[in-house]
Amino acid sequence: MSKTPVWKSIALSLTADIAEGRYNSGDQLPTEAQLAAQHGVNRHTVRRALSDLAEQGLVHSRRGAGVFVTARPTDYPIGKRVRYHKSISASGKIPGKKILSLTTRAADDAEAEALDLEAGDKVHVYDGLSLADGQPIGVFQSVFPADRLPSILAALQDTHSVTEALQRCGVADYTRVSTRLTARAATATQALHLHLTEGAPVLFSAGINADLNGVPVEYGRAVFAGDRVTLTLNDD
Repeated sequence: MSKTPVWKSIALSLTADIAEGRYNSGDQLPTEAQLAAQHGVNRHTVRRALSDLAEQGLVHSRRGAGVFVTARPTDYPIGKRVRYHKSISASGKIPGKKILSLTTRAADDAEAEALDLEAGDKVHVYDGLSLADGQPIGVFQSVFPADRLPSILAALQDTHSVTEALQRCGVADYTRVSTRLTARAATATQALHLHLTEGAPVLFSAGINADLNGVPVEYGRAVFAGDRVTLTLNDD
């Protein structure tokens, strides 16, 4: 009677751990050294087991970061009526936002052009993390004209929601005027926030939202983890 290879036994054990919820989508597995010590084998045997799981699509490795349980990418539609919480909820995940900073400063050239401001005009800036099921999927920055929306930072502090904050400031509705998508490599700061390695592929989005009279109210820039988000364009 043939014996189950040790590497296969380890792979089956890890598969069971994932199936039984000990490791969830996006979680990092123990290191090769930790698994080798746990099972009393060498790292080559562990590496063969992890390779088997990767071939099954159960895990993926990030250079310099480790091996992670494969998370189902979050569908995030981008159209005329982009609403983060609604879009993430529709994908079957729990949306969330984390505030990194709320500041006021002079607009840079790109912000002034996007918001139809004069160079040096003041803007309110909301930097934060976008979450899905508690996992960071994007780093974003929303920029607002300070003169028109003087109290929006307080509203954002209370709600964490751009839509709700704009409504509190008198902007009942808004639509996306333009969106630009490009592929980039994660900077050190972005990688830290998104639990990636520096240089990992990310998706960069820049967009302008305007009120129903066509006046710009928000210029947004966001970086999404390339393996966690599927951006789709629609006309809605």
